[in-house]
Amino acid sequence: MSSLKSLADLKSLRNTLKEQEEARAVASAERAKRERVVAHESNLFRNSMGNVAPMPQHTKRAPAAPAAPMTPRQQEDDDRAVLRESLSDLFEVDALMDDAPVLSYTRPGVGPDVVRKMLKGHWPIQDDLDLHGMRRDAARDGLGEFLRVATRRKLRCVRVIHGKGLGSKSQEPVLKSMVHSWLVQKDEVVAFCVARRSEGGDGALVVLLQAALQAL
Repeated sequence: MSSLKSLADLKSLRNTLKEQEEARAVASAERAKRERVVAHESNLFRNSMGNVAPMPQHTKRAPAAPAAPMTPRQQEDDDRAVLRESLSDLFEVDALMDDAPVLSYTRPGVGPDVVRKMLKGHWPIQDDLDLHGMRRDAARDGLGEFLRVATRRKLRCVRVIHGKGLGSKSQEPVLKSMVHSWLVQKDEVVAFCVARRSEGGDGALVVLLQAALQAL
């Protein structure tokens, strides 16, 4: 009876060892399968990348810093430069000017009655600009800025004092002819004529701006 029990125990032990061996074999097979899958996917990735190489470190560039906002002084200088470029010193104005006895200019389409009204003081002078003693660039910039502000203020009539040229080296009114040329090039200028004696005479111009016609 004892012998039979020993044989049964031995058989049970053998079965247990067999089951454990089979479990180890299954686990080993699963591990090998996973390794093959990982290796296959790795090969696929390398093949898809081909000869791609990492970017050299020294070729990388930092993003450009945004431009600093313009200061009010820089904006003012830029505006002045634009005004300067919009007015040519070589513009021929003589053919556009009316002959004596009174030097005057009117934009095409503006009737002669406008100048007659100006000579009679129909439009009161609302502001003036004195260019006496200025150099050419400063005078051009000053005139452009003056007209820009006058237009924004919706002024109708202004005066530009250019002088008679008696203080220049050649005793000739160089600035005077320059002012004529600059005014003709400005769209906001409708007409201008020599000022009345009480307003400066030959040394000044009365300038009529666009707002005057809009009010007619």
